[in-house]
Amino acid sequence: MEQLKDYMLLFRMQPSDQQPTQAQLSEMQQQWGTFIGGIASQAKLVSTNRLGFEGILINPSMEIENGISVSNNQTLTGNMVVKASSLNEASEIAKECPVLSMGGSVEVRNIVPMQS
Repeated sequence: MEQLKDYMLLFRMQPSDQQPTQAQLSEMQQQWGTFIGGIASQAKLVSTNRLGFEGILINPSMEIENGISVSNNQTLTGNMVVKASSLNEASEIAKECPVLSMGGSVEVRNIVPMQS
């Protein structure tokens, strides 16, 4: 059997003050449920997290700034860890992510275990 490794999918979206309608929220929840459920049914889902838009940034000089990091007009909105045989396979999983149809992006990264 092929050895599966962990890969992290990082979801990014443009911050918006507009609240989605109840119908849009319901559709998004269904799309995410289908996406996550499909990965889980293959026993390839390790974890997934949604991030809020409240945060604090701490720079190297220990100055604290309220807010979240926005780069290229996008911010990190969540992540998922999946099991895959390669970066290419993890990327194929990411191509099905609902965030892409909402104008967001997915970064796929290998996870390097910490050495103790």
